[in-house]
Amino acid sequence: MNNELIEDIMARKFTASSEQLKPDPTYNSKLVSKFINSLMWDGKKSVAQRVFYGALDIISKKLKDAQALEVFEKAVNNVKPLLEVRSKRIGGASYQVPMQVRPKRQQSLAFRWILASARSKKGKPMKVRLAAEFMDAYKKEGAAMTTRENVHRMAEANKAFAHFAW
Repeated sequence: MNNELIEDIMARKFTASSEQLKPDPTYNSKLVSKFINSLMWDGKKSVAQRVFYGALDIISKKLKDAQALEVFEKAVNNVKPLLEVRSKRIGGASYQVPMQVRPKRQQSLAFRWILASARSKKGKPMKVRLAAEFMDAYKKEGAAMTTRENVHRMAEANKAFAHFAW
């Protein structure tokens, strides 16, 4: 037996490979399909798609010059956090240690914050609220950007504990 085969058989820790996500049919973008999956509730993907594409239609009607997909991508990039604080227990005391955020987590946090701020606004259809949140994030305004700034402010305030980062 060769060494690679032995290593595969005798591997002590199983590493699951992530399933490849198919890009969405309309924009051929994996980012869009990930966002639709985040937006989806109770497995109702068609409802989530209708809401998302409706929001992009509203954006394209409001902004004549800009592409709706570009607005969405820029909004997500604007909301992505660079730093966050994590609790670390040292010598009986818990410290809020600022750390860099991994790219996958940046994206999922941005999605989560955009959706949370859109869902918190009541009284209008979800596609209208989502379009408004995308527009706000595109202009670096709104509740999702406020959340990002609060996270960055916490990391800045706890910069003294950065040497505890692991």
